[in-house]
Parts: sequence; structure tokens; C-alpha cells
Amino acid sequence: MGTTEKTGNTHLPLAEQRRRNLPASAAIGWLGEGWRDLWRNPLPSLFYGLAVFLLSVAVVWCLFRMELDYILFPALAGFMVVGPLVAIGLYRKSQDLEEGIAPSLSRMIFVKTESGAQVWYTGAILCLLMLVWMRAAVIIYALFVGLRPFPGLDHVVAMLLSTPEGLGMIVVGTVVGGLFAAFSFAISTFAIPMLLAERTDAFTAMGTSISLVYRNLPVMLAWGAIVLALTVLGIATGFLGLIVIFPLLGHGTWHSYKAIR
Repeated sequence: MGTTEKTGNTHLPLAEQRRRNLPASAAIGWLGEGWRDLWRNPLPSLFYGLAVFLLSVAVVWCLFRMELDYILFPALAGFMVVGPLVAIGLYRKSQDLEEGIAPSLSRMIFVKTESGAQVWYTGAILCLLMLVWMRAAVIIYALFVGLRPFPGLDHVVAMLLSTPEGLGMIVVGTVVGGLFAAFSFAISTFAIPMLLAERTDAFTAMGTSISLVYRNLPVMLAWGAIVLALTVLGIATGFLGLIVIFPLLGHGTWHSYKAIR
């Protein structure tokens, strides 16, 4: 027998309570609501986006400075793993707008969550997941290329597209990276907003997030595709696009949480 909770005067299985039956097109609505939040008192959101841009540039610069350019692509992919944690200040602004509180950059930076330090436990898990993914990417490279040194960014694209080893690495890396991305998306997309707004623990929030994503798969697949496409676009602009795109997705994610939760 499934777990039941009382809703009004009826008892429904917990799984059914978490099924919203939203069409995939609802994800576009979340993006629109995120856009409106972005431009309501836009300066804090844009400063937040600028900080993400500067941080991204600094990380890439450090990778090249430390001659770690061979993990650049996995690091860029890992950006989506920790993105929900980084966006917590944007969730705060959207919540403030809902509650009629004037948003401010200080409230977005120094966020006080209902769950206290639990949100940082979740953040530590996401960071660990990102490190595991980056290590997995290095292992995949070694399995296909062996001990040959990284050819550099100038030659890596040609190597990937013109050699059997490169093509195999693309296929395996895409599959493995997709699994990491799907898992991180499932555990974090609602967990971080939930820990901000509700008093709960990290593992309950992550488990609930997985359940909500699974029970609302069509709309969440659409939202995940939007997040992926816009993030890739932001990175492709040399990170400049993230100044607007990151706040847009952060505010939109808050509205996805409110709609699904």
C-alpha cells in the first residue's frame, strides 16, 4: 500500500499528490515569469549575473594558468551541476517579490534559509558530484586516448571528430555526462528552493526533488532542455550572455518550484 497524505477531505497516494499533470508548454510560462522577475528591480539580478560571469572567467583563467585546460570541457559541463546552488540568491529575490518585500543585493548575497545549514550540505554534495564527474571525464579520455598528452584546445576538436577514438569518446562521454546531468538536475532543481523556503533536511529535500521531477516528467524534461540550451548559449558568448541568462533561469526555476511543489 502506498503512503497516503490527507488533502482536503480525501486521502491520495503521495505519488499522486506530487503529479501536477502540467503540459510541457508550462515550462515556457516559467521562463516568462522569470523574465518578469528579472526586470522588476533589475539591478540586483544583473549584478548577480555579472558576478557569475566574472567567476566563470576567473575559473577558466585559473585552469589555463595551472595548465589544467584538459578539464575545461568537463568543468563547463559541471557548471550545470552546481548552478542551482549558485542561483539561491535569485530564488530569494523571486520569493521577496511574491511576498511584497523590496529586493536588494544584500538579501540575495547573504541568504538566510528556513533550513539553516542544510542547504550547504546539499551544496557540498553537488560539489562532490561535480568533482566525480570531472574525474570520470579524465578517465574516459585516458581509456580512449591512452597516455598521450592533451593536444590542446586548438587540436582537440579535430581529434574528436576525425578519429575513431575521438568519436567513441564523444559517444561515451555524452552518455556518462548525461547521466550525471540528469541525476544532479533531479536532486537539486527543487531541493535548493525547498531548503530556502521550508524547514527540512538536505536528504528529504533531495529525495522530494527526485520524486517531483519523476512524477512531472514531461514538463521537467522541457524545463531541463530550456536550461541546457540557454546555458550553452550563455557559455558560447564567452560567458557574457550569462549576465542575463543566469538570472533569467534562476528566477524561472523558482517559479517551477512554486508550480510543482
